[in-house]
Amino acid sequence: MLEKEVINFEKTAIVGIVTQNQSEEKLNEYLDELEFLTFTAGGQVIKRFSQKMERPNPKTFVGTGKIEEINLFVKENDISTLIFDDELSPSQQKNISKIIDCKILDRTNLILDIFAQRAETSYARTQVELAQCQYLLPRLSGLWTHLERQKGGIGMRGPGETEIETDRRIVRDRISLLKDKIKTIDKQMSIQRSNRGAMVRVALVGYTNVGKSTLMNAIGKSDVFVENKLFATLDTTVRKVVIKNLPFLLSDTVGFIRKLPTQLVDSFKSTLDEVREADLLLHVVDISHADFEDHIESVNQTLLEIKSNDKPTIMVFNKIDAYKHLTIDEDDLITEKTRRHYTLEEWKQTWMSNVGQDNALFISATQKENFEEFREIVYEAVRQIHITRFPYNKFLYPDYKDAIEKEEE
Repeated sequence: MLEKEVINFEKTAIVGIVTQNQSEEKLNEYLDELEFLTFTAGGQVIKRFSQKMERPNPKTFVGTGKIEEINLFVKENDISTLIFDDELSPSQQKNISKIIDCKILDRTNLILDIFAQRAETSYARTQVELAQCQYLLPRLSGLWTHLERQKGGIGMRGPGETEIETDRRIVRDRISLLKDKIKTIDKQMSIQRSNRGAMVRVALVGYTNVGKSTLMNAIGKSDVFVENKLFATLDTTVRKVVIKNLPFLLSDTVGFIRKLPTQLVDSFKSTLDEVREADLLLHVVDISHADFEDHIESVNQTLLEIKSNDKPTIMVFNKIDAYKHLTIDEDDLITEKTRRHYTLEEWKQTWMSNVGQDNALFISATQKENFEEFREIVYEAVRQIHITRFPYNKFLYPDYKDAIEKEEE
């Protein structure tokens, strides 16, 4: 008989602030995301703390009164981890640790932890370790004194280095080693990419947990790991896909997220090379998520950072089966209509209509809704790139409708 697996979630609390640049509504959105990140990492959020401030306190991120309140809650409820929504400076982390006796993490540290859990291949593990070392370097604190040679007195004179200097040197050496390792793997990856010949390359990009891997499995009949958690995909998967008789390469890349740590973007530059070298991007959006417009903005910002914002892009609005809009009663004259009240048809009349009829698709990857339309638009876009590259191949790949007619004959 199979034993039932019991998962022990760590008891955590999360902290965020309302500032001039971040409204209370925006903070709640970020804290919702942070809670999902915590769940993905194996934690259970017991309480949220928030405070209105002009700017974060340089010493303890939040005010002294709020820190005391959090400390009291942590002691009374046996909280093992406290997670802050923004990146803490090394001094803030040190000061908070002196007051509150539990693990102190920030958003960056949490994302790095999830990435470390998800890394399957040697390449992904190397990239994550490099990002962790770069994050750790300024945050090292001397925990030991057995190597202390700078105290003075008899037997202590002469050159020597403190434990923290030794630690820093070890971490710097490790960073240098990992960078060299990544360079070697990069070279291998670029050779792999060049060996793929002149096939059209299509990359799935988008926010994390929008259904990129599900879509990849649906189109490519592949078996990519799928889970309703953030960053289920970390390693890039490339598959050869054939629609009608037109072959192309489809790659599933790591998802983006708001407030993505800079060292992660740097260390995952090579993974994002699949996006950089793609001929066509399929920007997948979870339209059932309340903040999907923010997600689009975050993805576009990251694409700008990796200089891939000018590529031909098809917007794929996924999860239409899960889309729910707010409703207003007919006799309700007070409630104002907002974007949350839009139906899918109303959304199609907004800025989405400016993207172009052939550049915006509304599908459900799990239910395979509007899949034929999706295949047609992707086929036509890939065909256009292919015949521009090889004009003499035009007769091999007819229009999608002609290809269907040929099949029927």
